[in-house]
Amino acid sequence: MKIQIFNAVTNRIEEVERIYKTDEEWRKILTPESYRVTRLKETEKPYNAQCSIPKKGGRGIYRCVCCGTDLFRYEAKFESGTGWPSFWEPVSELNIKLKADESYGMKRIELVCARCDAHLGHVFEDGPPPIGKRYCINQAALNFFEINK
Repeated sequence: MKIQIFNAVTNRIEEVERIYKTDEEWRKILTPESYRVTRLKETEKPYNAQCSIPKKGGRGIYRCVCCGTDLFRYEAKFESGTGWPSFWEPVSELNIKLKADESYGMKRIELVCARCDAHLGHVFEDGPPPIGKRYCINQAALNFFEINK
């Protein structure tokens, strides 16, 4: 099945195939931590990993560790004090899906990759203005791609 995804490097919408893999196939291509977080919908420990940043004056895109879909621009990253990478907006609503999550007795909104259904984290309504959203993302769900000027 084909879906539309926004390519943040070319600034164009592309039609791409959805990605389906077995658990065995995901285990072969992901680290144990990335598999646990993205496929089993677990959460990494806060303050456990450093999110990559571009070189001084550089730019970058955080991509899904499972399929490479562009998710967040470095410029949308902010320090929330939660221990997980936080962003105030995705590169495009096309690239993410929101799902109700009532696990652990809480009502939250889960964020998943639109292309491969990887669990990324959760979105909260306590982010900075003007959007007011905080996309709280597991670092193990992201790969950083630096963009040269």
